[in-house]
Amino acid sequence: MLNFRLTITAEQRQALDRQLKSAQQLGDLRLVKFMLTIFAVVHYQETEQAACVLQLSVAQVEAYVHKFLCYGVKGMAFKKSPGRRPKLTKEQHRQLSRLIDAGPQECGFSGACWRSPMIQQLITDQFGISYNVFYIAQLLKNLGFSYQKAAFVADHLDEVARRRFRTREWPDILRLAREKKALLLFGDEASFPQWGTLTYTWARRGHQPVVKTSGRRRGWKVFGLIDYFTGRFFHQGLEGRFTSATYTAFLARVLQQTTGHIMLIQDGARYHTSAETKRFFAAHSERLTVTQLPSYSPDYNPIEKLWKKLKQQDTHLHYFPTFDALSEKVEQALIKFENTPQEILALCSLPEELAWAA
Repeated sequence: MLNFRLTITAEQRQALDRQLKSAQQLGDLRLVKFMLTIFAVVHYQETEQAACVLQLSVAQVEAYVHKFLCYGVKGMAFKKSPGRRPKLTKEQHRQLSRLIDAGPQECGFSGACWRSPMIQQLITDQFGISYNVFYIAQLLKNLGFSYQKAAFVADHLDEVARRRFRTREWPDILRLAREKKALLLFGDEASFPQWGTLTYTWARRGHQPVVKTSGRRRGWKVFGLIDYFTGRFFHQGLEGRFTSATYTAFLARVLQQTTGHIMLIQDGARYHTSAETKRFFAAHSERLTVTQLPSYSPDYNPIEKLWKKLKQQDTHLHYFPTFDALSEKVEQALIKFENTPQEILALCSLPEELAWAA
């Protein structure tokens, strides 16, 4: 048993107090015991009495005191315990990751959605190792996986056309727009239904959120264009259907509001490619150059992200008792984005493949 008098300076006491409060907030019980042991030995001057008060062994108290005498307050840092050796080796982790990437059907399951019990069974079958099903989620997170909602991709996607657009057409469009000092506008339309739209939100477990709905099958339609270089936002709302006439009227309005050349990138909607719309393009060819996006390529149109953000922030889960309430809400949101071009630029970044081509 150690037999000595332990004293600490006022500075050391203050440092210990700070460390003790921090350890208590973090829930570091081992560090809390260490500091309480030092305070107890300073107070009682006997390791045996300090051990009795703290319900520790005398050897443990002496070890803490020895560490404090050798290293001072800095000696309170403990090495993190390495923990139990993992059941799966690093190579087995890599094999498991490859199997999960391949999908359930490639691994002999009938379904196409990975569930924890399926992966638990996969590990047992492949490696002869049993994990608790509740640990599977943590294991997958450690391997770099997350629980995600799948996204559709058209089975008739024209990859040749998409490759041609991003490697040839898009760099040429960008170069020409810079040479002409033109507005490079991505165009698209969005519809906002009066009956409302639902999305995920936090709520009390067992109490599903409820949103009123008028049930009226009307919607506020919006034409939109954003400038790739500045984030400038042109928009026009209307009641009724998107048609060639309303589309060309919107473009005519944009031409009136601008003076330079406009390079328009649009998708293949019917009213974008109709005979009436083509006649409008031909009549304004001196100021308007039009390029079609590849079919089924909304990911190449950055304004899609703007529509998504606008709905998330301003219309999802809202109740619109009247059509005027809907149109006013949407128009307020449009004006908000119109006045924040930097936010539009941040939201509407191009996908990586187009950014590299640019």
